[in-house]
Amino acid sequence: MKIAVTYASGLVEQHFGNTTEFKIYTIENGKKTNQEIISTEGYAHGTLFDLLELNKIDTLLCGGLGISAKNIIIQKGIKLIPGVVGKADESVNSFLNDTLVFDPDISCAGHDHK
Repeated sequence: MKIAVTYASGLVEQHFGNTTEFKIYTIENGKKTNQEIISTEGYAHGTLFDLLELNKIDTLLCGGLGISAKNIIIQKGIKLIPGVVGKADESVNSFLNDTLVFDPDISCAGHDHK
């Protein structure tokens, strides 16, 4: 399994479309076996999905995002965990331990869509 987190200075970036990096975790047998930070440089707001797909991401942890982004991520078969706040590493650990607190109904701020 591969988990991507919208990433900014160790924290979960709070707007999917503004993320300049994803932190990607490879999970085997419920444990992190690898982690790397990748740049979103060259990928615009509407093509971040392609970067996730290119990296074979199964699950995305993020802060807020719009309904269009939610729909595209789900259509691509990526499990979406929105409304995550805090440190990226701790969030992934909590996700793996089934204790992650998140808001599945969150929407992004600063746009006219929800």
